[in-house]
Amino acid sequence: MPQLLERVPGPVDPATGLLRAEHFQMAYVTTDPEQACDLLSRQLGIREFAPLGGPTPEGGTMDARFAWVGTLMYEVIHATGPGSGVFMDRLAGIDGFAIRHHHLGFLVHEQAQFDAALAVARANGWSVPWTSSNPLVEACFVAAPGFDHYFEYLLPTELGMGFFNSVPRT
Repeated sequence: MPQLLERVPGPVDPATGLLRAEHFQMAYVTTDPEQACDLLSRQLGIREFAPLGGPTPEGGTMDARFAWVGTLMYEVIHATGPGSGVFMDRLAGIDGFAIRHHHLGFLVHEQAQFDAALAVARANGWSVPWTSSNPLVEACFVAAPGFDHYFEYLLPTELGMGFFNSVPRT
């Protein structure tokens, strides 16, 4: 099939604006990851997800599922216990099944770009409610005023890139 739209990658430079990074991920939070993945499969055609999860540093648990559709990775998140608030607050007070948009994920290619995203957020007085450094990625959420979702910046390690490349493509 011929390419219908030419998409030229722009420079990755979050120092010049938080959208000046490689947008590669759309993430949702849910009260029930099995039901959310089933919904995304039945209604939207995602056929397979890669699971990743375990204990959080604060003592809670995280269950995330990932799938590529074209050039965009979809993530479904369910967290419980200590440290889960930044993920699950959007679902507070909801009884039964729910799924809500949580963040746009931006890939940065080097430490200076990650540091620049944090510096821009902090210079503007925006909240950075979560940071993480683990064997897969260094990551942070930025809460920019006027948006009902986070902007996540991820600097993957070699192991993290291996995981991203292993996620099923549907």
